[in-house]
Amino acid sequence: MNAESDGAGDLAAGLTTALTLDYFNDASTLIYGIGNIGRQDDGLGWEFIDWLERKEVCANAEKVKFYQLNLEHADLISHKRKVLFVDASREAALDHFRLYKAEPKMDFSFTSHAMSVETIMATCGQCFDRIPEVHVLAIRGYEWELQIGLTARASDNLDLALGHLQALALERATDPLTPSCRINLGINQQQGVSAAIAAASVSFGPGPIPVRR
Repeated sequence: MNAESDGAGDLAAGLTTALTLDYFNDASTLIYGIGNIGRQDDGLGWEFIDWLERKEVCANAEKVKFYQLNLEHADLISHKRKVLFVDASREAALDHFRLYKAEPKMDFSFTSHAMSVETIMATCGQCFDRIPEVHVLAIRGYEWELQIGLTARASDNLDLALGHLQALALERATDPLTPSCRINLGINQQQGVSAAIAAASVSFGPGPIPVRR
């Protein structure tokens, strides 16, 4: 669990609100689920990846599930143009989820067993002279005991995050000025865009495991 951030957990507070799942649906993108399904809500990142696979969403992107970030992941992201990290958050001010663009920052986390997203980015820049565009989807979790399965509240937050990304994609797909969004939304389009947006309109306040297709 690495997704911790400063400030309130309000999605509208200067964060990346316009991105859709389709934005990450290409071969130059890595979608990385961080977590541990054996520790309740720490499995949110893995559950996000599993949902993408079940719905065949972002089929062109590379998907990886792993327990935490380590030094070798700087090399992994150096080969990509875009990266989306998905992780659980303990942030008390976060209501449901937060999607934001990360910036490289070398901190002291490299001396511990796990590294932050920002440190991985800074290391990538130092070692490979390039840094991909990185976004983080932090989803609020609540319980972290040795037990398999998300809590009901964490599962709801995951659904809200996915619903928000899908509602935006559906809105763009029906906009004649916007290129069609080519993903399986899992939404009854006869219900219309307004219904989809209303469903998501809330106060948002040992090596890598590649996903087998």
